[in-house]
Amino acid sequence: MKRRRLIQYASLSGLGLVCSLAPQGLATTLGRSESHSKSTKDLLSSFEFEVPIVDRRGQEVDRQTRQAHFFSTELGETSSLTMVAIPEGRFVMGETSNGQKSAQELPAHWVALKPFFMSRYPITQAQWQAVAQLPQINRPLLAQPAHFVGADRPVESVSWLEAVEFCDRLSHYTSKTYRLPSESEWEYACRAGMSTPFATGLTLTSELANYNTQFAYAAEPAAAYLPETTPVGNFGSNAFGLNDMHGNVWEWCADHWHNDYKGAPTQGQVWIKDGQSALRSLRGGSWADTPSQVRSASRSGYPADGLNRMIGFRVVHV
Repeated sequence: MKRRRLIQYASLSGLGLVCSLAPQGLATTLGRSESHSKSTKDLLSSFEFEVPIVDRRGQEVDRQTRQAHFFSTELGETSSLTMVAIPEGRFVMGETSNGQKSAQELPAHWVALKPFFMSRYPITQAQWQAVAQLPQINRPLLAQPAHFVGADRPVESVSWLEAVEFCDRLSHYTSKTYRLPSESEWEYACRAGMSTPFATGLTLTSELANYNTQFAYAAEPAAAYLPETTPVGNFGSNAFGLNDMHGNVWEWCADHWHNDYKGAPTQGQVWIKDGQSALRSLRGGSWADTPSQVRSASRSGYPADGLNRMIGFRVVHV
């Protein structure tokens, strides 16, 4: 299939699918288990990291030391893929604060998830290039599709169809099943146990994520705006050990686009039934988006064959 050129700088709100400005209140408390089973952990490596939590002024009010478990897969001689263990648990998906709400994030609902693995970072250009050289499954892949070039930057300007091809080739190469996350898996992993608008607390700052810092969410200070992607891992991890869940690039999910959560699954499944088959869901916001658009609950949609320099992806393994 010929690649579509839908590259643009502006927010994805041109499709009328990006959420409206969100309130600053807290969401309903969510529950989760602490870890995978001990037997699973014994097969994994681990890393330690710190998680800063900020108030509405962007001032740090807490810093937590956490540990995550992972496995890595070599992708050729120059790249590897780190998959972080995400524990089973339950959480409230969607926006639940008392102020202005977007219908796209309602109704808020409980979702229960089983353990899974998610890539620590959005897929990088080095990882993409390594997998693009593997045998084709359903469609060709360009070795270097990104607009903002850099081996450690997230790959972007790839369609949902191409992201699925990446997953298919990776699965065949590793003899493991890789796919795009469901929306509920993505939001659960992004929140990492937090019920606040962001995994960092009540707001974001330029030290915590790559987004359009010309706009404020709460009372955080203004900062210089960098209108491009940044290398993955430049900013701190959330409490699950995942990086760049807020901003940098929007991330493709497996779900067909739905205008709201009426009838949404409650067990973490990929949601296809009664969706808009030409569109796929996006999460996380990008370097070009306001802080409201990079909240944990924020969501958008885009054509499955569309390309945009604000859109990349990460993968899960179940």
